[in-house]
Amino acid sequence: MYGENARPNAQEPPQLPAPGALLVDMSRGDRVGEFRGVAGPRWSLRPVGGGIEWEAEPRHVRPALLIEQLRARTARLNARSRGEVL
Repeated sequence: MYGENARPNAQEPPQLPAPGALLVDMSRGDRVGEFRGVAGPRWSLRPVGGGIEWEAEPRHVRPALLIEQLRARTARLNARSRGEVL
């Protein structure tokens, strides 16, 4: 029968996160970014403190741990308190 010996797709595509969710791009040194949307086969991420968006392959992205979220938000607040433009 057709497909009898076919191997099922062992790796499911990652679930699309909600806009604004904090994610870690493991291909860029665990850089934390905010999910902005989909750009073709890649996901668009933006630095938490503002800045230029970058694209990442979904297989290299994971949800940010609570401590990583806290660090990213603290860095943003510190930059804002120094008067940096975000």
